[in-house]
Amino acid sequence: MARVGIVDVGSGTARLVVYEYEPGRWYRLVDEMREPVRLGEGLAESGRLAPAAMQRALAFLAAVRDYATATGLERLEAFATSAVRSAENGAELLQPARLLGVPLRVLSGEEEARYGALAVSGGLEVEQAWVMDLGGGSAQISRLEERRWRWGRAYPLGAVRLTEQFLRHDPPKAREVEELRDFVAARLEEVTTAMRGDAAVLVGMGGTVRNLARAVRRQQRYPLEQLHSYSLRAEDLEALVERLQGLSAAKRKRVAGISADRSDVIVAGALVWREVLRLARRSEMVISGFGVREGAFFRHFLPPPHLPESVRELHLASLEARFPQQSEHIQSVRRLVAELFAGLKPLHRLGPRSARLLDAAARLHDIGLAIDFYDHHKHGAYLVQNHVFAGWSHREQALLSLLVRYHRKGRPAAGAFRELLGAEGEEELQKLAVILRLAEHLERARSGRVTSLAVEVKDASVVLRLGGPENAWVEAWEAQKDAALFSRVFGRRLVISQEVAQQPGRQHEA
Repeated sequence: MARVGIVDVGSGTARLVVYEYEPGRWYRLVDEMREPVRLGEGLAESGRLAPAAMQRALAFLAAVRDYATATGLERLEAFATSAVRSAENGAELLQPARLLGVPLRVLSGEEEARYGALAVSGGLEVEQAWVMDLGGGSAQISRLEERRWRWGRAYPLGAVRLTEQFLRHDPPKAREVEELRDFVAARLEEVTTAMRGDAAVLVGMGGTVRNLARAVRRQQRYPLEQLHSYSLRAEDLEALVERLQGLSAAKRKRVAGISADRSDVIVAGALVWREVLRLARRSEMVISGFGVREGAFFRHFLPPPHLPESVRELHLASLEARFPQQSEHIQSVRRLVAELFAGLKPLHRLGPRSARLLDAAARLHDIGLAIDFYDHHKHGAYLVQNHVFAGWSHREQALLSLLVRYHRKGRPAAGAFRELLGAEGEEELQKLAVILRLAEHLERARSGRVTSLAVEVKDASVVLRLGGPENAWVEAWEAQKDAALFSRVFGRRLVISQEVAQQPGRQHEA
């Protein structure tokens, strides 16, 4: 098992993130340090890093060095972005950083764009995408084709930079807002024109857009906490921007979802995002919870070209690795749900996507045992809800959480996820939950005694014929308890029939 620390000294915020991982297989974030160093403060007017800003950045790097020494973290990759890249005296920060033991590499605009694009390739199931990363000093825009970075560049459109350059009043004057909009439109005309009519998804990343998305979600009481993969609608962003630009920074601090240390610059960043969606004629964008730091990490975690074979599988496996389960039992349940899903297809009429979701639920249904046996179905549902399921939609994550929640008992219900799932999702939940629960009960003794399963769909009933080397009495007994739920969901009576291999011809029907 390896560990690496990624240090990102941005124009607004500096961060250390620490990852623990098994190369190419799984990873997890184990620690983070964050400081609003505002390295780009005053840069728009003077073109130089202010001494006080450099001292804040160096104090953070000293804390990083001390943390690394205290925790035995031997591998650090540290880089600086827009502020150091564009400042006349940016080099003045590098020598003292080196003396502190945290040498900084200054990323070019293209390298920063590449790192952001790599984060999207490893964090979202998209083949074609426009990727925009808005920071404090600049915005990087890239084009992904077949999951690979094709081109990208940096634009002088960071939230801190634009605030200092245009928004001199608090709240800003209408004239200042118009000047900022005109500046953004002129700089991005070519790239936003290219986005129009392009089927590639627009992916937004960076602290500003995460704050905006979080504020929208809080207002709407969105049921999932995860920002990653969330679709932020242009109309919701428009309404939020109108609200924010009419408030002072002190009042913006009190808006749910807006970080206090971004409240003074959030309007400038929000105006950039709104203008991009308007100019590109986009109705929404997908939020990436990953960014430059994750892109840098993937270069350590995965061999060139640093892309996982399957984003979905990587992040599912990462959760499995954190909460190990009884392997033989899990594999038996996976086999049984696959056979039940195939045999019941005339009744459920669900496709490959549902089969994949059901298999994932079979793999994760017992992760709550890592907390406690009692209520482990609830513990497992919580873990699924709060894990970053990169590559999975929020609808799929909600369904997966509910399947884990109802894998052993209770009447499956969408609850807080009803609006997210819709009527079709609720119906899918009912069908998949019955299948998963039957499979769990047919493996009740955790001994793999049901080695074969045949499903016979009749006009008024469904017969499950169990085969194996011995009488799986407790499995049949437990599975028969699902008969009422089965009948309610599928409209058929459930019949369990056993065929014991060592006693040919003998059958038992429950």
